[in-house]
Amino acid sequence: MPGNRDRISIILVEPRAPGNIGMTCRAMANFGFTDLRLVNPCAHLHPEAHKFAVFAADLLGRARVYSDLSEATADLHLTVAATRRTGKMRGDPLEVSEAPKLLDTLPASASVGLVFGREDAGLTNEEIALCNAVAKISTPERSGSLNLAQAVLVFLYEFSKHLEVFSTTDCSEEREPATQGELQPVFTRMEEVLSRTACLNPARPEAVMNALRRIHHRACLDREEANLLRGIWDQLAWSIRDWRGRRRGEG
Repeated sequence: MPGNRDRISIILVEPRAPGNIGMTCRAMANFGFTDLRLVNPCAHLHPEAHKFAVFAADLLGRARVYSDLSEATADLHLTVAATRRTGKMRGDPLEVSEAPKLLDTLPASASVGLVFGREDAGLTNEEIALCNAVAKISTPERSGSLNLAQAVLVFLYEFSKHLEVFSTTDCSEEREPATQGELQPVFTRMEEVLSRTACLNPARPEAVMNALRRIHHRACLDREEANLLRGIWDQLAWSIRDWRGRRRGEG
């Protein structure tokens, strides 16, 4: 991951207020970030958005709009979800000051997304599960929730500061990291096979699948490894195609 900020995308999921989108653009311009992605947003070209963007209004016109988070992150190699809500389904959040260190595990060709949720409800558990990591901004509990644009500003400050002294470590340049879009078919086929073999609770498959996603994300899989796993799960799916499933009472 080079010091070039163009490889870091800021992703807003269903923002409700045009002003927050505008202020996000201003924060991005303050720290030199340029790639804004909007998932099912409000009217992002609204005059209010332009008003709060001030000198960064050009970023509004260049923002890319997507129908869902999976589509918005398909070409990215690492995604970090911003949330203050905790729980077993969400994993252990990093402090925002620690999150930029994730860049050190990536080669210079990798691309990263910082994902922010709705002003009133944040990100869903399903959206969190699509991301590689979770990060939080620690604030007093009574007044803990920050404005969306404020949260973006804090994250961009921390990532910008880290980029000034960035160096690659764990993942070598020779490895081509798998994108979110390349990993998703692996998880889809995995869930299909595990459901068919009664390894998942049909009422809450995400309880196991989210944990398996986190394991794979921590492994920093490259493209070749993702293709290998997809082939294995495809073969398993084919092998059990005529199996009726585990009979009731069998352990």
